[in-house]
Amino acid sequence: MLSHILCASTYGVEAHIIRVETHVAFGLPKYNLVGLPDKAIHESYSRIEAAFKNSGYSFPYGRVTVNLAPADLPKEGSAFDLPIALGLLAASSQVNTDELANAVVLGELALDGSVRPVRGILPIAVEARDRGHDTLILPTDNAAEAGVVEGIRVLGVRTLLDVVDMLNGLTTIPPHTTDVDELLAPRPTDIGFDFSDVKGQENVKRALEVAAAGGHNIILVGPPGSGKTMMARRLPGILPPLSPGEALETTKIHSVSGMLGGDRALVTVRPFRAPHHTISDVALVGGGSTPMPGEMSLAHNGVLFLDELPEFKRSALEVMRQPLEDGFVSISRAKMSVKYPSRVMLVASMNPSPTGDWYDPKAASGSQQMAMQRYLAKISGPLLDRIDLHIEVPKLGFDDLTSRHEGETSDRIRARVIAARERQAHRFLGMKGVYNNAQMNTRLVRKVCKIDDAGSSLLKKAITMLGLSARAYDRILKVSRTIADLDGSEGIRTPHLAEAIQYRNLDREGWLG
Repeated sequence: MLSHILCASTYGVEAHIIRVETHVAFGLPKYNLVGLPDKAIHESYSRIEAAFKNSGYSFPYGRVTVNLAPADLPKEGSAFDLPIALGLLAASSQVNTDELANAVVLGELALDGSVRPVRGILPIAVEARDRGHDTLILPTDNAAEAGVVEGIRVLGVRTLLDVVDMLNGLTTIPPHTTDVDELLAPRPTDIGFDFSDVKGQENVKRALEVAAAGGHNIILVGPPGSGKTMMARRLPGILPPLSPGEALETTKIHSVSGMLGGDRALVTVRPFRAPHHTISDVALVGGGSTPMPGEMSLAHNGVLFLDELPEFKRSALEVMRQPLEDGFVSISRAKMSVKYPSRVMLVASMNPSPTGDWYDPKAASGSQQMAMQRYLAKISGPLLDRIDLHIEVPKLGFDDLTSRHEGETSDRIRARVIAARERQAHRFLGMKGVYNNAQMNTRLVRKVCKIDDAGSSLLKKAITMLGLSARAYDRILKVSRTIADLDGSEGIRTPHLAEAIQYRNLDREGWLG
């Protein structure tokens, strides 16, 4: 007897509907699983056999063939356990699958017949709905995540017995719903990390505000103890909330990575990822035999913080160049090619020298200028060119450290950032994949970032004196547009350009001394 059950598999952050075809014929007992399954799917036989015995069902006797169609597409993961089990039960006339004609089934089986959660539910739910399927049957722990997608009925099940009884008409399972508006409702920021704790460093806080308002990359250069890491870790507190579109994009990546728990249906806070400098190339940008997202993709629509930037491997830093420019990571393997989004706000920090000191010609024991140049040379010019704001962080004096002056709170800074982002959202309305000024392409920069004659003259002098590249020219225009947004200005004025230019410190020859 032949049965058909629909399942799905993820490839990158996209999903494909897979047809599980099960055929039971007379003959000596034999189990054949075909259609390019991976090791986890091959091992499903043992899990399904034990689940059948512990749930009171009989494993079909005879020649069993299970085909995962299309047969030329690689499949991986344990989500095929439940659809294969239902296919075997249907082919042996132990369950009625009429209700599964337009349903997609997912789930991993435990040996006792319970159904365990699987990865990649959100992209699968979106694909199932877009393909016209009306029902999604999956583990209860995944139901909240799938319920984020409107237009599809989500049925959460705990055991194989629950599914069979429902299909045979013995019980009913109420559909699961998720209140997306409640998940995206504004919430107070974490007061544990507030900019009011930072003493002094007003110019650095201003630069971080500009970076947050436009989603710009920023690097902080200063001696140890000047507050670089402290301020970087407070950056999420001034970032605007995720829009619904950004939340779905981010959640897809975390879903595929298996980072969503049963009580976490949607990523509603911008990610903040801070990998250690010993990280490998693959862990940073993604990859592996079965391509998985790296830290750059897990930080999509959020912050990727690289502390002590020169201590990272040169190869790991260089592989970030293309994703920083294009906004996605492309991973090619013999079996497949996938793309993971990676629109991140890169925040980096570094000491000016191996000893952590600035060059001082009057101090014989200080760091030498040549040593500082060699240390900075660990960061390639093309990578620095992709960082919009270069900020020197000076060492704090005694008066700053002992001052009782309360700095501006994160909530006040965040209010200005949100206002600037709202202007950008209005400007880029209807443009897919563009949410802030940093994401503008060259054509959009020319259209949006128009400057007057005085600004053009100033920018010409800066390019001539600093020797800026075409990429740096575009990034100055983007930053100046963000500064104008913070200022509530419709056009880019000369002071906005001047501030953006002075944030290109690392482009100045001899700036270290």
